[in-house]
Amino acid sequence: MELEETIQVVRTRTNHRYTWIWALGLGLIALLWVSLFFGRYPEPGFIHLERLSSDDLAQRLVLNLRLPRLLTAIILGMTLSAAGMVFQMLFNNPLVEPGFLGVSQGAAFGAAFCIVFLGGSALLIQSFSAIFAFVGLGASAFLAHRLHYGGWILRLVLAGIAVSAFFSAGLGLLKYIADPLRQLPEITFWLLGSLASITWVKLISVLPFTLIGLFVLFLYRWRINILSLSEDIAFSLGANPGRERTMLMVAAVLPTAAMISVAGMVGWVGLITPHIARRLFGSDTRFSLPATMLIGAFFTVLCDDISRTLLAGEIPLGILTSLLGAIVFLVLMMARPIKVKA
Repeated sequence: MELEETIQVVRTRTNHRYTWIWALGLGLIALLWVSLFFGRYPEPGFIHLERLSSDDLAQRLVLNLRLPRLLTAIILGMTLSAAGMVFQMLFNNPLVEPGFLGVSQGAAFGAAFCIVFLGGSALLIQSFSAIFAFVGLGASAFLAHRLHYGGWILRLVLAGIAVSAFFSAGLGLLKYIADPLRQLPEITFWLLGSLASITWVKLISVLPFTLIGLFVLFLYRWRINILSLSEDIAFSLGANPGRERTMLMVAAVLPTAAMISVAGMVGWVGLITPHIARRLFGSDTRFSLPATMLIGAFFTVLCDDISRTLLAGEIPLGILTSLLGAIVFLVLMMARPIKVKA
């Protein structure tokens, strides 16, 4: 009798969590619909459907500018949030974010290198930032294999710190030698992050990488619970910790590198949203990973709406995500923890 009651309680809680995940999904769809018609054209406010049917410029604005931009914001938020959750669970460190293994700094160095030495076309910046993001990951893994201090996780952490510092130094050097009137402002604007230049072409160019990476993370979300345990325990439960952790890290870095290449440096999304998801849904990644993806998408779309509507000139997205993310972080740290029953 007690076993049946326990099973019923667990089933009820599981259904309750899935209900809230569906509610988050519906809320994201509602926000997307509102954001699609909200902006500063022809005046601050909403574009009514009557005007949309008769105004060709408004139609092109909604379909060719706002829609790909909002879809990119959703994918960006999902990517950074999912990668943040995966890294925080695998490294057992709540302060890890998607660019932890030299990915973000490598992408920034690649973009700046392209701007300074190769002319800085949009396609080249996108390509070089993605290439150097993977160079950062590869360099971190290479150095971790050759360090002789601590276990694999610690070695990878130390290697990632070293690689990030190396690329940061290189980025500083590139900013120093850049043309202060032409190249330096372009580097600075890219580092601030923005979705202002997003088109259907850019979205489609990164869509395969992001969908593959996110699909793998979602498919293996239940394995993350096991891989967050120690090596011996994970192995005793039938996992191959080294191989599976490497696969999940590559699956997290692949969409992250792709999105950074088109959106620039957008911080705090992958750091904050996993904390929110764990507060609301617990640490079980079967529920917290889909939840953090939806929360991250909601947060990024909301920040992008503010960036393009608050002032006549657009505010870089990275500034708003950092500002609002820091506020949310302080609220989370000062609030009493929510007790989520297993």
